[in-house]
Amino acid sequence: MASLRPTCPTEAPPTLGSAPVTPRTHNSVIGGLRACALASTSMEHMRDPEGLSATLHNRRGELSMAEEAKKPPTESGGDNASGASASERGVAPIKPQVVSGNTAEVHVGDCHIYLTTKEQFHQFLEAKREKLQQETEAGDPCGHDLAEPEAKRIRREDGQVEDGQAEDGQAQQVAESPQQPPTQKRARGQNKGRPHMKPTHYDKTRLCPSLIQGSTARCFFGDRCRFLHDVGQYLETKPADLGPRCVLFETFGKCPYGVTCRFAGAHLGPEGQNLVQEELVARWADRQLVRNGLDKALQQQLRKRKVHFERAEHALRWLSQGQLPDPAPAGAVPGATASEGTPGQSDRDAQQAPAGPNAGCPPSMPVQTCGPLTDEDVVRLRPCEKKRLDISGKLYLAPLTTCGNLPFRRICKRFGADVTCGEMAVCTNLLQGQMSEWALLKRHQCEDIFGVQLEGAFPDTMTKCAELLGRTIEVDFVDINVGCPIDLVYKKGGGCALMNRTAKFQQIVRGMSQVLDVPLTVKLRTGVQERVNLAHRLLPELRDWGASLVTLHGRSREQRYTKLADWQYIAQCAKAASPMPLFGNGDILSFDDASRAMKTGVAGVMIARGALLKPWLFTEIKEQRHWDISSSERLDILRDFTSYGLEHWGSDTQGVEKTRRFLLEWLSFLCRYVPVGLLERLPQKVNERPPYYLGRDYLETLMASQQAADWIRISEMLLGPVPPSFVFLPKHKANAYK
Repeated sequence: MASLRPTCPTEAPPTLGSAPVTPRTHNSVIGGLRACALASTSMEHMRDPEGLSATLHNRRGELSMAEEAKKPPTESGGDNASGASASERGVAPIKPQVVSGNTAEVHVGDCHIYLTTKEQFHQFLEAKREKLQQETEAGDPCGHDLAEPEAKRIRREDGQVEDGQAEDGQAQQVAESPQQPPTQKRARGQNKGRPHMKPTHYDKTRLCPSLIQGSTARCFFGDRCRFLHDVGQYLETKPADLGPRCVLFETFGKCPYGVTCRFAGAHLGPEGQNLVQEELVARWADRQLVRNGLDKALQQQLRKRKVHFERAEHALRWLSQGQLPDPAPAGAVPGATASEGTPGQSDRDAQQAPAGPNAGCPPSMPVQTCGPLTDEDVVRLRPCEKKRLDISGKLYLAPLTTCGNLPFRRICKRFGADVTCGEMAVCTNLLQGQMSEWALLKRHQCEDIFGVQLEGAFPDTMTKCAELLGRTIEVDFVDINVGCPIDLVYKKGGGCALMNRTAKFQQIVRGMSQVLDVPLTVKLRTGVQERVNLAHRLLPELRDWGASLVTLHGRSREQRYTKLADWQYIAQCAKAASPMPLFGNGDILSFDDASRAMKTGVAGVMIARGALLKPWLFTEIKEQRHWDISSSERLDILRDFTSYGLEHWGSDTQGVEKTRRFLLEWLSFLCRYVPVGLLERLPQKVNERPPYYLGRDYLETLMASQQAADWIRISEMLLGPVPPSFVFLPKHKANAYK
């Protein structure tokens, strides 16, 4: 558990660019607490003389508990780290306290003590919420609408969720009041049956896209259209605007969502027309912010299985015979001609195949299949001629499922991430043309070094998918996921299971390396079982199979996140992989952790959970300092995320609720961060469970809450009130507990 420290007026709080805070000795803390306790006791006696004896009795017990905790906290982290209760081992010498006044800090004499109990923590937030609600009902001069919708309050108080929304146990976790004591220990694993409500559900009446895009004369769907065509009727049922500013209108000069935008008041004229700022529109006309989209023509071909993979099939034939694949036959343009055994294939379909000399062009552009042949058409690159991936010493943001979306990667790039990678994409879904899976491959223009990660269990699908991506999207590298531990992937032979299927693993790496013109990387764990390491034996083989770089997560599949990452084993693997670069991954939450990791001989570090807890970690590593970031600065980061989300997912109801959902998933990790100014021992460890504490202001306390209801309240500050039927349950059970 992270340890918190008391701060006194004689000790100035750390500033934005200050050096690491030096913790005081435990004896001085005990002495200060004893003096503060006596001073506070006399003050409480003046307010409540009848409760003096009980107060003195409680203070003696608290001081004795603090004296028993003089032993410095251990460095092992986990359950043995310092915490808030005297019954735990390695408890920080800070006593519990009672909330007094209207401030978040608890004043005991001249000291400001932040550590508190769970009950007092939630009582403070509930009291503050009721006060803000009363101010809102009386007319908040700031214009902040923080009140919850009536339907959500009733559901939380009664413990009820609409039919089909959630199971009984999950609904209880969402609706349980903060004062009710927990009946079981903290849950683990995934909320596999959590309520999933599509963002389109919140739109009772949806306006026809033809009207939104200005095509009033002709409907895109003709007589089969099921959408609303009466704008006046739509406006009668449309919810109120969420704010006076539209991010899309202010940034790009035009909002493509028109009247359906939840901030439409910023860009609608007196007659309901969509306003346009011509100067801004012209500035962005020739700039492509997001690349790697799925073309409709390509999607239709993938669904009808009319895309052919000449190079992949050629490589697979050689690999099935136990031989190394040779270059493709000269004069054969992959994907431009129909393969044998496919009757009825017209020349027009062959010309529309997404391959040919212009393989690097965006998929929306027509593919040129005529003209003179060049060396690029008939000559394959040798392995030594491939583009090199030189990212040694750079900070690598790990591919993060759900939370590693494009808006979040933009946040990390702004704070100094050098290399980014898209979320894990399943190769079979990509080959089927699923739009939701192709959305994981999108790349923002700020991502200068960007790769995609593929997951699959068989050489044919992985090799074909690699060829498809190599000729349709723009990436700097392709990564193979050999580290996913979840059962859904593992039981199908993918993820960590490939470490035990070396024959298939070899064919996947060799086949993908043969059809790709960009470097191929691999991300894997130490092994499947906890005490049976496999990585050191696979690394030399991966180097020979064609991998350009390997990232090693210092945990096994069985271990998950229950113990610390094994950096000694990572150092051993770095020597075994040489001269192939190896990146290390695991338990990096400060620049101290990154510095120790680089001393093991790795080429660089990959940051995963550390970026979710504090995306400014990249700045801390590059500037070698602890950043005591304020709650207002953290709120500004969340506000930027919502702006990026509205740009990426849209500003209509569907886009707003999708942005809210990903924001809430991220907040389930952000709540684990403990501010530097409150820590007694620096730095915070990634496996330390944060105690209940009261921050230096209300917002800092609210951000420390581990309840989903408080995360929803933060989202309402940025995206307005949630819909009446809104339900949220985090992806992991351990991310929201009471």
